[in-house]
Amino acid sequence: MTQRWVAVGRVGRAHGLDGSFVVEGPSDDPERLAPGARVYAGREPATVVAAKRAGRRLVVRLDRPVERGAAIELPADELPALPEDEFYAFQLVGATVVDAEGRPAGRVADVAPGVANDVLELDSGLSLPLVEDCVREVDLEHGRIVVASEYVES
Repeated sequence: MTQRWVAVGRVGRAHGLDGSFVVEGPSDDPERLAPGARVYAGREPATVVAAKRAGRRLVVRLDRPVERGAAIELPADELPALPEDEFYAFQLVGATVVDAEGRPAGRVADVAPGVANDVLELDSGLSLPLVEDCVREVDLEHGRIVVASEYVES
């Protein structure tokens, strides 16, 4: 099976002269990029040695130099387990989406961040809000998501 990688940020512009940089699109979980955290930059291991806020931006320094634009990632199998009713957004990609009557709506092509909530973007062109009113059931084991019928065009 191919290793699945999960992005937790991207190396942005330099910040100072010590190798620190601004993290573009950082993970919502502050522990992912906290001092001591192991990450992969350019698919090579690295350790976060310093992290701080500069305004609203996260600035980190790794234990080795990294190129601007490099993805900061973790292997999916190194992510902590979540409680039973929770999931990582990447786990939804590829899932079949059906409405409450079982009619197919498409497959999840991406989970995009939205202003108020994440959005399921389907290969059929449909975009669905990732909220309880819309998403009624997520079955990761069978790769199936059930949504309220009123969110799916007839």
